This record gives sequence, C-alpha cells and structure tokens, in this order.
Amino acid sequence: MADAPRETRRSRPALQTRAEESHEDAETRIYQSVVSGVMSQRLRPGTKLPEAALCELFGVGRSIVQKALQRLAHDHVVELRPNRGAIVAMPTLDEVGKLFEARRALEAAVLPLVAQWATRADYAMLRRQLRDEQRAMHHAPQTEWARLASGFHLKLGELSRNPLLSRYLMELISRCSLVVAIFQPPGNATCEHDEHARVVDYLEQGKVDLAIAEMDHHLRDLESHIKLDTDKDELSLAQMLGMEEQA
Repeated sequence: MADAPRETRRSRPALQTRAEESHEDAETRIYQSVVSGVMSQRLRPGTKLPEAALCELFGVGRSIVQKALQRLAHDHVVELRPNRGAIVAMPTLDEVGKLFEARRALEAAVLPLVAQWATRADYAMLRRQLRDEQRAMHHAPQTEWARLASGFHLKLGELSRNPLLSRYLMELISRCSLVVAIFQPPGNATCEHDEHARVVDYLEQGKVDLAIAEMDHHLRDLESHIKLDTDKDELSLAQMLGMEEQA
C-alpha cells in the first residue's frame, strides 16, 4: 500500500518528459514548415500567419504556435507585430543593403586570418568542399547547392580561428541566405563556384588583397540579383505551407 504513491510520483516525470518532447516536436514541425515554405517561395514576404489558422492546421494549442513563431522571429524568418499578429519577414531595400554591407566587411576581416592560420589540410578540405559544390550544381536540387555554397563561407569563418567572427558570420550568412532564397529570381546561382575557387587560389598563394577583392565582387554580384518583388499567388495558407487542405 505504501509503495503505490511512490510509483505514481515516479511516473509523473516520465509522463511530463514525453509531453514536453511531443510539444517540442510539434513546435519544430511548425518551424520547419514555415521555413520550407519561405525558402521555396510559396510563402511570400508579408504573408499573414494567423495563430488560429496554424493551430487548426497543425492540430496544436496556441502556446506551441506562439513558441514556434517566436523562434521564427528570432531567426528573422517572420516579424511579430504587436496586436496584429505574425507575417513573413519583409525586408526593405535599405535593410538588404545594410545586411550585405555588414557581410562584406566581416568576410573581408575573415580572409586575412584564414591566410594566416590555414594549413595544407585546411586548403585540401576547402577544395573538397568546392568539388562537392560543383557536383551539386549539375546533379542536385538548388536547395542542396545553396546549402553547400553557404557552407563554403561558413568554413572560411571557422578557419579564421576566431569564434566571435565565425559566430557573427554564421548569423549574417543565415539571414543573407534567407533573403536570397526569397527574392532571387529562379535560374540565378546562389553563389558562383568559380568565384569561390578563385578566393581559395588567392588565399593559398598569399595574395590576400586579391582574395578580399574577389570576395567583395562576389558578394556585390550576389546582392545585385536580388529583386524585392512581393507579388503573391492566390494560395491558401495550407498550400503555402506545403500541406493538403483539410476537409
């Protein structure tokens, strides 16, 4: 008789943990669905994301939806407007310009450190990355190509041996990748492979100024292809999230 309450008390943390995991899974599912919709250009900038509609689509409570939206806002995927709800982020031309200006400055600071610290093994790793990137250009979906292209820049940040610069660069690359995915017209490369290769060549040859100039040109070219077009198709929220309409 005395043991029964203790077993009940022991079972509660396990049940609570499973419930928390379920909530985290649901939150992640909402997060990933919105990110996928944005990156595939189904969810256009300015699209409203009503909490009630998301609750119904995903079969979850409002608190889970709110946590997912807060996470999306933290990653600059959505904007949370007081008393008006959430919308897909809609950066202005000035904001995009400042974003790329900051990235050019940061990558220009990273490259001399790469030239200073990179080893032969590091350059071999970069060239393997470039080969993977080139293969993806011809055989993989553009999302995979874009991931590898961003990964090249992240690798340079790691090779600077400066964790702060690497962390700031990671945030800027994430935001730039999102802007490019939303606003770059189809058919344009997210990053030019040959420009990446030239940056590595110059770094390995010790021609740091040329590497910086090549990177600056590369990022300006990437920015120039961005078109802030916010036209929307007449799709339901479920369709924009890649989900079938529920009866």
